[in-house]
Amino acid sequence: MQQDKLEFFASCLAGLEAPLADELKSLGIRSVRPLGGGVAFFCDVRHALKACLWSRLASRIMLVVGRVDARMADLLFEDALELPWEDVVAPGASIAVSAHGMNDELRNTRFTALKVKDAVCDRLREARGERPDVDAECPDAAIDVRVREKRATISLDLSGASLYRRTYLAPDDGAEAPLECALAAGLLALAGWDGRARAGAACVDAACGDGAVVVEAAAAACDLAPGLTRERWGFFGWAQSSPAIWNELIAQADDRFEAGLAAACASDALDAPASARPDLDVVRFAGLSASSPAIARARGRAKRAGLRQAVSIEPGGAEEAGALVERVSAAAAAARDTAGVPDGAEAPGCLVASVLGARERSSEASAQADAAAFVAAATAAPAGSVFAVAGSEAVEDRFGAAPGTRVELGRDRVATEALVFYAPPAEAAVVVVPDPAGGAEHRVEVLEPASEQFSSRLFKVAKERRKWARREGISCYRVYDADLPDYAVAIDVYAGAGEAEGNTYLHIAEYAAPSSVDPARARRRFDDVLALAPVALGIRPDHVFAKTRRRDKGGSQYRDAGRRSYVTQIDEDGYLMEVDLSGYLDTGIFLDHRATRELVGAKAAGKRFLNLFAYTGTATVHAAGGGAVETTTVDLSQTYLDWARRNMAGNGFSGPEHSFERADVMAWITETRRKPLRYDLIFVDPPTFSNSKAMGSRTWDVQRDHVELLIGVTRLLTEGGEAVFSCNLRTFKPDVEALAKYGVALQDITASTIPHDFERNPKIHQCYLVRRA
Repeated sequence: MQQDKLEFFASCLAGLEAPLADELKSLGIRSVRPLGGGVAFFCDVRHALKACLWSRLASRIMLVVGRVDARMADLLFEDALELPWEDVVAPGASIAVSAHGMNDELRNTRFTALKVKDAVCDRLREARGERPDVDAECPDAAIDVRVREKRATISLDLSGASLYRRTYLAPDDGAEAPLECALAAGLLALAGWDGRARAGAACVDAACGDGAVVVEAAAAACDLAPGLTRERWGFFGWAQSSPAIWNELIAQADDRFEAGLAAACASDALDAPASARPDLDVVRFAGLSASSPAIARARGRAKRAGLRQAVSIEPGGAEEAGALVERVSAAAAAARDTAGVPDGAEAPGCLVASVLGARERSSEASAQADAAAFVAAATAAPAGSVFAVAGSEAVEDRFGAAPGTRVELGRDRVATEALVFYAPPAEAAVVVVPDPAGGAEHRVEVLEPASEQFSSRLFKVAKERRKWARREGISCYRVYDADLPDYAVAIDVYAGAGEAEGNTYLHIAEYAAPSSVDPARARRRFDDVLALAPVALGIRPDHVFAKTRRRDKGGSQYRDAGRRSYVTQIDEDGYLMEVDLSGYLDTGIFLDHRATRELVGAKAAGKRFLNLFAYTGTATVHAAGGGAVETTTVDLSQTYLDWARRNMAGNGFSGPEHSFERADVMAWITETRRKPLRYDLIFVDPPTFSNSKAMGSRTWDVQRDHVELLIGVTRLLTEGGEAVFSCNLRTFKPDVEALAKYGVALQDITASTIPHDFERNPKIHQCYLVRRA
């Protein structure tokens, strides 16, 4: 292998191939060719090590050892054996081989890796008289095999761990943290940050989360090599690596960072302790976050990067963004004046940049708040500024022109659209929202001017509902239910209890707009709801959870199920209940059944109680609390039965008198009718429709099947016993004649079970007392 013409491949996040090629050229590497997923290049050992040390955009630097025949396992072995491994693997270095890709003959990646490992070991034993050690967990030399059709490329990973795994990340940062760093570095590259940083520009991330954008921006501006403090490298096991060259590169990088930090900060920054706070009058790189834990994590990252004096992470959101941009822009201008920028030189403005999609959110309102903060910062930025954002659908509508750059970063699950704007946001409509606690009014930018009516209606109703709830001792209630047809959402307030005491949450369910409504306009209205509701109700955006509900003849279905759970506790009539505000179709408790559950509790004293289609067992909790001597809870879902057990146990009801049975309710009724077991009080709240796999070929339809259900239920009642039957199908009509033939009597008690906060929607459910005639 000729040391001055070695072949390498730098992999990267999809979409960053061109910026990575430019970066490698800036490092003095001349022969560069962008490809899908990375950049191929040729250089000597020095420039390869320099790429490892300085690249902000590459995920790995791979030395291409050779390309071999992969049509058969034996051919793969023979060609791999011919490669000059004694020139690749350093003496004494341990190895590991990983393989990726398959073809018709090589269908098992472990087998492929094994064949190449055997070839490497055999070659080195022949050349050196001994086989290298194999260390699958932490090898000195990691060999990579990529099979594609009839050929395989075999490379040595010079990086070791991914270069996106920055040294400023904490050990407990999750698996998504390196991706966040990659997106941040990529967004800055697309926005031309290197050139702007050299010109003395400021950078603000008004929704900084854990601080990746701000830290990456400050690192580039302060000339901090990303790999400067990295302790372990893949090239430590490379035979041609040069410790002398590496030490020289590290010394140069140290000097450059010291000079860069001194230029970016106060003159005494280098002598300040790591824990010292930055001088806000000179800081040019700043972030805002509404989350205290996120602020602590972001500051920790800046400290570990050695940039605590250069970076300021501050509490705040959209309302504080403008002032922050003005401050850091003024600091940047003062620094340029001090440095003696020539007269007439164009000011570089400010870079406003945010990666809004990197952090997984269960709260869409948080995303809206972050987007609003980004737009507010962009609006306040001086002339000549650039605005870069990744991962937000809510931002583009707020700019009056198409982005100058639009690139999709990553593929499939991690695909994130990056946008760079060179003109400020268009003038937006503003809604003035009173503060619910009596403080200063809030100005909220909206996409639809008519959203002011929604804000006024929500604030007015919430004020009345809050007083009512306090008077009635109710902590979870509905404050809005499509009061305005154009803003068809249901908004519920949940007050935390137990360990969540003091927290308040919003749950927002959007009804799908009819086909006659422009989907884009419906989305803008919903975005406005998410922006206005937390302000009007005084609730943190990250405590607001949203789902889209589709109204059907058979009830309701939700679009946004299956996301990360957010489990907390609430109080109802002195009972602790577990709710999940994000992860499931519903939260675990139906607020419109509040009075129905109280009815069950009032009737339960001394009774044997049965809960059918029990869901999370909230009615069972009321029955047990009301003095039921025995309870039986039946549901087809093990998940909900376990949830019901936790609700019961959390309220002290865990004895043998409380049983839980997983079963298809209709089959369970049929089987139980053959037994002598009977119940004094039964609660039945079936779904509108179900085609659960656990039911086999049978489906459930409450309109079609309610007669059979209620006949079975009455046969399980003791003499004088009664059942409470509830149904949420709006068009439900009980077949009174058919039921009467079988001695089933119904008494409609719906009106008495509709709580005050659901009076606008009296068809939210129907409720009946059921007895044997």
